Amino acid sequence: MQLADLFAHKKPPLIGLDISSTSVKLLELGHQGDGYRVEAYAAEPLPPNSVVEKNITDVEAVGEAIRRVTKRSGSRTKHASVAVAGSSVITKVITMPASLSEEEMESQIELEADQYIPYSLEEVNLDFEILGTSEDNPDTVDVLLAASRSENVDSRVAAVELGGLTARVVDIEAYTLENAFGLISPQIPGGTDDKTVAVIDVGATMTTLSVLHDGKIIYTRDQVFGGKQLTEEIQRRYGLSYEEAGMAKRQGGLPDNYVPEVLDPFKDAMAQQVSRSLQFFFSSSQHNSVSHIVLAGGSASIPGVDELIEERVGTSTSIANPFTNMSLLSKVKAQALSNDAPALMIACGLALRSFD
Repeated sequence: MQLADLFAHKKPPLIGLDISSTSVKLLELGHQGDGYRVEAYAAEPLPPNSVVEKNITDVEAVGEAIRRVTKRSGSRTKHASVAVAGSSVITKVITMPASLSEEEMESQIELEADQYIPYSLEEVNLDFEILGTSEDNPDTVDVLLAASRSENVDSRVAAVELGGLTARVVDIEAYTLENAFGLISPQIPGGTDDKTVAVIDVGATMTTLSVLHDGKIIYTRDQVFGGKQLTEEIQRRYGLSYEEAGMAKRQGGLPDNYVPEVLDPFKDAMAQQVSRSLQFFFSSSQHNSVSHIVLAGGSASIPGVDELIEERVGTSTSIANPFTNMSLLSKVKAQALSNDAPALMIACGLALRSFD
């Protein structure tokens, strides 16, 4: 068993690399005054099925895409942070004596880890972070333990290395989202203090609901649903290749019946998916409402989908844009960044690891 840098404390600078099922997105942030500046951004498509349900199945193809995206971005930074999906990670809060040093704690966790982890310890990467003094006992601390199957971590680290970079941090998607949430919370009506907010990330193949209370993740759940369904319907309906369908979806130029017969039904399905995901959350927690919904992921850019969801669910809805208060270096293509902004929450959370 090896302790992975799932929460590593490292030295900047780092680029955030979000490896999704359809693309690799690279983002580098720097400080400017009290805020942040976008230093580099690029996205590179992945060959079909090189990442399936957030697991890398073709390390070489992903490594090649990382090499291309790094070159395209113009970034000279060689250290990266990447994330594994929450569904492949086990997290648990345990209590430990406050008197232990970090080294003693590490030894004790290694000894006791098999109580908390259902895998053989040879198969996992394990890390921990001290959260603070336990509420009910000042002599103990709450410790967040995170374990991921080594293959999930290793395949990402290997792909990054093939791309010519070094993976300094392997984070967990839910925590990178929590990290990036601070960038969008000022845009949420009424603020987020003591509020429960749902972030719904509709990617190409997976939709992830993350619920945050007071800015902290309290629930996350993946569902198989995504923008790929719309691309495939365009492909089928208009006799296009998958690539042509994806291009037409983004750039327009489809026949007049596209909106009423293809796009509107997909928007309806998306609203239904959001409603269903929230019902799952309500039925498994003491919450029965959220104060606001934030839409993220590529499909959040579909015109009018936020209004439709707001109307169907009856909860104010906005589209994630973590860059609202950031400046950009001149080499960063502002239009591309703005178009992709809702899909860059994870990349943002990873890029922010430079400033831990």
